[in-house]
Amino acid sequence: MIKLKSITVLTVFTVFASIFNVIAHAEQLILSDTLLPAEQDGALGLYSARNLALTTGKCAECAVAPQALWYFEKELIAVPAVAKPAEGYTKVANIPATIKRNHDMPPLIWLGSPQVIAQTKINENAKAVGEFANLLDGGSLFLVDKIPNNLSYWDDSTFKFFQQRPIRLRGEMTSRGFEARTVWPLDYKLPEKATVKPLQANESLKSLVQFENGGAKSAYQARLLWAKNDQVAQLSADKTVIGFMLNGAQGDDDEAHGGHFAVVTGRMEADGNYARWLVNNYYNLASNSEKGIIAAVTPMDKYMADLNSGQSYYRPSYMLVAVLKTDTIAKQFQTATNETFESFYRNEFLYDHSRENCTGISVDTLRKMSWDIPQRGVEGRLKAIAAYLYVAATEKSLTKGRAIYDYLTTETTRLLPAVAFDAIGHDLLQQVSNGGDMPQTTFGKQLRDEVEAIYFVRIPQIPSSRAFGQAPVYSFEQFMQQAPADRSQWKVVPTTPNLLPKALENADALEKQAQASPSLVPWPVALLFVSVFAALGWITRKIVSRKKLK
Repeated sequence: MIKLKSITVLTVFTVFASIFNVIAHAEQLILSDTLLPAEQDGALGLYSARNLALTTGKCAECAVAPQALWYFEKELIAVPAVAKPAEGYTKVANIPATIKRNHDMPPLIWLGSPQVIAQTKINENAKAVGEFANLLDGGSLFLVDKIPNNLSYWDDSTFKFFQQRPIRLRGEMTSRGFEARTVWPLDYKLPEKATVKPLQANESLKSLVQFENGGAKSAYQARLLWAKNDQVAQLSADKTVIGFMLNGAQGDDDEAHGGHFAVVTGRMEADGNYARWLVNNYYNLASNSEKGIIAAVTPMDKYMADLNSGQSYYRPSYMLVAVLKTDTIAKQFQTATNETFESFYRNEFLYDHSRENCTGISVDTLRKMSWDIPQRGVEGRLKAIAAYLYVAATEKSLTKGRAIYDYLTTETTRLLPAVAFDAIGHDLLQQVSNGGDMPQTTFGKQLRDEVEAIYFVRIPQIPSSRAFGQAPVYSFEQFMQQAPADRSQWKVVPTTPNLLPKALENADALEKQAQASPSLVPWPVALLFVSVFAALGWITRKIVSRKKLK
């Protein structure tokens, strides 16, 4: 185990580099010019590597809740470089509520790999998918093993795609070469200088997302929608950014037409590279993802291009990036999110696909910052009641009936990633371009003062063995049109439970969740039944009384 009190991520990466370079020379696999220690790879999001330490979830000295460490027991993570656990952080699950940790840093950052090759290229003569001889300076590249349940993975089309461009790798040097876990295309970046191309009369953020059925096969695009000087934007290194990530519908999973949503923070690079920005990614901790995804704060290149869990291997994505004058907004969001992840890992609230999903958790955090993101309403309560009755009857499950009811009665900017992306983006553009006509709020004024440029980024799907995805849906009706009418025909990727051990369960949290758990029969449905039975009783009594009169 790594001693956190004496080893930071900088020294750990240096040690790894030294050890593996010795191995590399012994095996004639020389990559010493490209295998980087952390201090040459740059910061992670808003954070300096000097404040982080490299370890795994088995760490006994980390200032991290034991539940969080359990989820990452076999994974490489970066944690705050604190000499000893924060007060109250023991192996006991029920940490006193009065104990508060410093949320300036995330509880952990999921790296997954100990080493980075910042830039290289696959040799043009390489042919095999599993091994690329002469990657650089005589080195070889290998790919991490495919997770058995993962439907998308590197194939010949992926090889051809990456052979045409410079790449960035996360992985680990071994005796046979560099084993890559993440392969990221370096030409996916922001332009160093761009001319403003605002939305035209026939355009909207929705139309940009839906372009060419979601743009899975389209060209990469980074378009400057707005800049403070109204003409051009020149990239300035170290400017802080906040971004809004929308991932599209998967091509062969009929439960995933809604897409995915996350908020991004980081700093601009002089060359437009955003691989080291941090993505705040909420997923269901209570199940094992078939792609190995774990809810976490994680680097952009890992989030998008991990060979198993990377979003770009199975659907197109879209990002709105706001470049900021100061750190204030991005730090405010990230600090609040760090605290949310702390509670999430401790199971103080649970992921729920309607009420507490990736979109709802993220949007709630933005609204708590006093960003008054306009609501878009619900699908409809009458529709929800009808859907509840239909699903409960046909599926013979009140639980499934309750789930569909919750989907249709959750406010859509908290439910649907595409709706949240559209609402946030529209309000952001309105605030910075028509601020004088907008309601005067403190946060609105802050946006107008802070935002210097806004980019729309379309990130096409990286070719792989997975079917091409499409644009995410904007309504439940569109979801049902996109999925097969016969639910038995749906393509669904099964998952397995991933429940905390009993020793790590938080008794107080479990009690609160039980008390807050909604009834299997929503009150409008119960009221409908009571009304129907009351009406039937009234009619019955009338019929009986008339018969008696005769």
